[in-house]
Formats: sequence, C-alpha cells, structure tokens
Amino acid sequence: MGVSGSGKSTIAAALAQRLGAVFADADDLHSDGARAKMAAGMPLTDDDRAPWLKRVAEHIDDPDGGADDAPVDASESGTPRVVMACSALRRAYRDALRRDAATPLFFVHLHGDPELLAARMRARPGHFMPPALLESQLATLEPLSPDEPGVVVDIAEDPDDIVAEIVAALPG
Repeated sequence: MGVSGSGKSTIAAALAQRLGAVFADADDLHSDGARAKMAAGMPLTDDDRAPWLKRVAEHIDDPDGGADDAPVDASESGTPRVVMACSALRRAYRDALRRDAATPLFFVHLHGDPELLAARMRARPGHFMPPALLESQLATLEPLSPDEPGVVVDIAEDPDDIVAEIVAALPG
C-alpha cells in the first residue's frame, strides 16, 4: 500500500516472485471511467473506489478467475498466495478489503519522502496517475494503525533490501 510513486508494483512483483506467489496490481482493476477521471487530474471519491475495492478483494480470493490451473504454491485451503499492489490509502479502504476478502491480509506500507515520490512520478510519463494528484494522495493517506496487520517500509532503500525486510516481517 502507499501513494503513487512509492514502488507498489515493483516491490509487489519482486515480493511475489520471492514468495512463489501470484502478483496482481489493483490499478488493473480500475474502471475505464476511474482511469479517465484520474488522468484528467481529478481524485477519485469514496463512491468511485467502492466497486474497485470490491473487485480487488475478489481478485485476492480468486486471482485466476476460477481457472483450474492455480499456481503450485497455494495456501492450505488451495487458494494461491497473492501479493496485491494497491494504494489502500485510508483505513476504511483497508477495512473494506479485510471485510470483503476471505483471505487474511497483511499490509506493507511503502513510505517515502514526498520529493522522492514526486521525482519517481515525473520519471514515468504516460502513466494514468499524474504527478499533480500526489498532494491529494498524501492528504488522503492514513498510515497503518497499530491494530492493523502490517509493516511500514522506507522506499529509499534498495528494492532487494525492501523485499527482504518485508519477508522478515511476514507472519508465520
């Protein structure tokens, strides 16, 4: 979890590979309308996000969409482990994901300096999330509360070190 430019997709993909899990990006689950709204520089509302969060939770529980060729590394229930890159900026969004996903969730908050985040966003032209929305994302961000299962990791570190820190923090 984290704001745009925090490295969610990069770190989640590397973590999934390290764990032998399925990687998924919640950005791929946005509606065309939500993508157009963000591309136009307008932040999403909670009403915009609600159906998206539902799709994210469903994808966590069924990443292969019901296909019979699930990855070999699955949980005891037979459900593949999923590492989902998702902003999950507010506690209410994380609560919705925990409520709607049957799978227990562990959040990794990728935290970084706003200047570093802005520089990363400027370095990826053509992305649907313009750098102009970083300020609104930072204003919306509610860090993990002590009662939420998760860890906060500094994005200034090397990606391999970040993944190692996350693996060390994962429960059981």
